[in-house]
Amino acid sequence: MNLSFPILTAYTYLNTANSGILSTNLAEWRTKHDQDFIAGGSIFRMENLPIITEVRNNMAKLFSSKSDNTYLVQNFSVGFNTLLSGLDKKHRFLLLEEEYPSVSYPVISMGFDYHSIPIDEKLEENIINAIEKFKPTVLAFSMVQYISGFRMDEDFIRKLKTSYPALLLVGDGTQFLGTTVFNFEKSGLDALIGSGYKWLLAGYGNGYALLSDQMKDAIYNKNKLAELPTAPFLKGKDHLSMCFEPGHLDTLNFGTLNESLNYLGSFGFDWIENTTQAISNKARLALNSRGLIPDWILERKYQSTIMSMPLEQKMVDKIAAAKILCSPRGAGTRISFHFYNTEEDLNQLLHVLDSHS
Repeated sequence: MNLSFPILTAYTYLNTANSGILSTNLAEWRTKHDQDFIAGGSIFRMENLPIITEVRNNMAKLFSSKSDNTYLVQNFSVGFNTLLSGLDKKHRFLLLEEEYPSVSYPVISMGFDYHSIPIDEKLEENIINAIEKFKPTVLAFSMVQYISGFRMDEDFIRKLKTSYPALLLVGDGTQFLGTTVFNFEKSGLDALIGSGYKWLLAGYGNGYALLSDQMKDAIYNKNKLAELPTAPFLKGKDHLSMCFEPGHLDTLNFGTLNESLNYLGSFGFDWIENTTQAISNKARLALNSRGLIPDWILERKYQSTIMSMPLEQKMVDKIAAAKILCSPRGAGTRISFHFYNTEEDLNQLLHVLDSHS
C-alpha cells in the first residue's frame, strides 16, 4: 500500500477528512493526460470528451442513482449553491448547529427562513420535534459532521422520508461517499452533493450532485420554460445540466475522479467499509477508555471514520512531532481512518497519547 501512496512512508496519515491522498498510478494517469493534451490540443479534447459521460455513468452505477439525475460539479459548494439558486425562496430550512459553513452560510445568506437544532444524543428526536413545530420544507445536513464525525442514521433518513414525503432531504456527502456501500435511490435523500477530494481520493476540482425525481421537479421551474439552445456542441443537455454543468468540464479533474472510482470499485465499497470500520471501532473504544470520546457517540448504530479528541496544545504538539497528520477542528483535534490506515497507525497515536513525559 505504501508503494501506491508514498506519503504513508513519511507520515502516519490520519487526515483523509482534511484531504485524501493521490496514488502513484493516478499521478501517472494525470501526467499522460496532460502530455496527450500538449501533443494533441483540440484533437485530444474531442477524442477525450466521452470521459465526461463515462464518469457520470460510473457515479450513477456505483452509488445507484439515475444517470439522467447525476450531475458533475466542481465541488460541494458549487453544487449546493446551484441547487439553492433553483429553489423557490419561500422554502424553509432546518439546519444542524456547528454544521459545515458551506451548508449553513448559503442558506442563511440567500435569505431563506431557517431554524437550527443542536447535535446531541437526542438528535433524531430533536429533528422530529423541529419538523412538527417549525414546518420546514427542506432539511439540509452533512451525512457525516466534519468536526465530530457524527454520522446520520441512514434508517432514520429513510423513515423521515416515509413520514414526511414532501420534505426535501439534502445531504452533503463529502465526508461520507467513499467510506461505505451506498444506494442513493433507496436512501430517502432528494439530493446528495459532495466533493471528490476526500474519501474518493480524486484530487481537487471535481464533485457530484445526485438528485431524486422529486428534487428535479422542485428546482429551476422558470428556467424549464425557456427554450434550450440548439448549438450542436450542447446537444443532449437538459435544463438542469445547463445549470449544474454550465460551460466546459475539465477532463483532467473529472478523469481523475473516474480513475479513482475505478480504483476504489476494484476493492469494493463493502470491503472498504469493513476495513475502515474495523480500525475505526478499535480507535473509538481506545479513545473512549481514555475519556476522549463520549459514551453516547459509541452507542450509535451508524459510525463514521472520523473522530474528534479534546486535547491540550502540548499533546497536539507531541502528535505533530511524531509525524502524525491530523487537523484542529472546532474545540478538538480530528483524526480519520481510510482503508490504507493500519492498526500500527492507531498504535502510534495511542503511544503518543499515553506518553506523559
